[in-house]
Amino acid sequence: MTSSNPTEQRNPPQLTGVQKIRTMIEGFDDISHGGLPIGRTTLVSGTSGTGKTLIAVQFIYNGITQFDEAGVFVTFEESPADIIKNAFSFGWDLQKFIDEGKLFILDASPDPEGQDVVGNFDLSALIERIQYAIRKYKAKRVSIDSVTAVFQQYDAASVVRREIFRLVARLKQVGATTIMTTERIEEYGQVARFGVEEFVSDNVAIVRNVLEGERRRRTIEILKLRGTTHMKGEYPFTITNQGINIFPLGAMRLTQRSSNVRVSSGVKTLDEMCGGGFFKDSIILATGATGTGKTLLVSKFLQEACTRGDRAILFAYEESRAQLSRNAYSWGIDFEDLEQKGLLKIICAYPESAGLEDHLQIIKSEIAEFKPSRIAIDSLSALARGVSNNAFRQFVIGVTGFAKQEEITGFFTNTTDQFMGSHSITDSHISTITDTIIMLQYVEIRGEMSRALNVFKMRGSWHDKGIREYTISDQGPEIKDSFRNFERIISGSPTRVAVDEKSDLSRITKGLRSEDKG
Repeated sequence: MTSSNPTEQRNPPQLTGVQKIRTMIEGFDDISHGGLPIGRTTLVSGTSGTGKTLIAVQFIYNGITQFDEAGVFVTFEESPADIIKNAFSFGWDLQKFIDEGKLFILDASPDPEGQDVVGNFDLSALIERIQYAIRKYKAKRVSIDSVTAVFQQYDAASVVRREIFRLVARLKQVGATTIMTTERIEEYGQVARFGVEEFVSDNVAIVRNVLEGERRRRTIEILKLRGTTHMKGEYPFTITNQGINIFPLGAMRLTQRSSNVRVSSGVKTLDEMCGGGFFKDSIILATGATGTGKTLLVSKFLQEACTRGDRAILFAYEESRAQLSRNAYSWGIDFEDLEQKGLLKIICAYPESAGLEDHLQIIKSEIAEFKPSRIAIDSLSALARGVSNNAFRQFVIGVTGFAKQEEITGFFTNTTDQFMGSHSITDSHISTITDTIIMLQYVEIRGEMSRALNVFKMRGSWHDKGIREYTISDQGPEIKDSFRNFERIISGSPTRVAVDEKSDLSRITKGLRSEDKG
């Protein structure tokens, strides 16, 4: 039936897409392309200890503090007192907001006496209480934690599902944007226990805490946000003293312009080999076997910044502060003096002391606080132990992306397993992320061990492609001339080029030049 009102025909209702509400949870609004759909329920599912309750609390807390939006928190598991106490460990004073009328915690937790439930299961009274609280406090945000507890209290799962569906429908009717948490049995399997996802099917996010190698790794994945876009796949996150911190690596946008400004490596010959030094906002990787002099290059790189009055940070994952200072001092570099002057900061940690996401968060926090012009990580290979290739690569992307965003020059080291001979740069899974690669290795020359250095790659610049002899003395590094009269240096077993062969090569070269002139 068509409308008889000509005004309605001329001005049909304006259709709008799905609007979103910002959660202000670090990184979540990036991977969700703007937050959670307004007026809908989003299911957050995960195994025990994955951070579901924290997400639910932070969603409400951020709404109050960032947007002055009142919230309602419904707890089916923990008591309100426990919710308030746990939140306070993050510096979130929920009791203050309760007293101010900005937060209402509705206690639906089980009877501590453990009395049996008699009669049919019916959420009608609870639904009315939630709706009353939403209207009384003019709440925009609601968190329900966790519906799994309801199923565990009652045997009739189908009846509970029906009642939860009624609750979700009522929340949608009153226009509340809701997070509902639920348990799942496995990290990779069905979305939730008891088929919860069947009645909250519009929006689903999964949090995981997977044991990868020797360490656990937290990730979050948005399975769907119906009617709107979001980033696909799992994204690492960590829990800090400020709550959930997600690293939306795929959402990183390097908007700053690449710098043409050169900075010194601290080694004059290396600067010459790199066409005048490193680019200011570049990432340099020194890779080689243990003892080839990578840490020495790092030390000179940091000393150069401090000599110019700039700040620098060294993140060390293999040696202690005492070892680093002692080694540097043997090369004429006084780390302790630079630290006392406030120009250098050294952060030492065992790689196994935290997950990669926690290490990344520490690096970002230290950079934000100290504001260095240069950073160094010694070494990346130590952090790669006991983690998956994907997790390690995501960590490196996170560090390099943040360094470039802050226009910081980064110098990283990587220790290879192969003592002599060539090694694949791509085995470290980081070659494509770095701008400059310096290869260091041992070679045998006339029955003696020597070190060799080569600028393997330098993005956007001419660089010396020669393989130079590299020695270490009490004055530091010394880069000498190329290994002339030798070939197959990279293989680790060089051979001397015969004199007549050299003459032939010279004659061929001269002949080609003559042809070019003709």
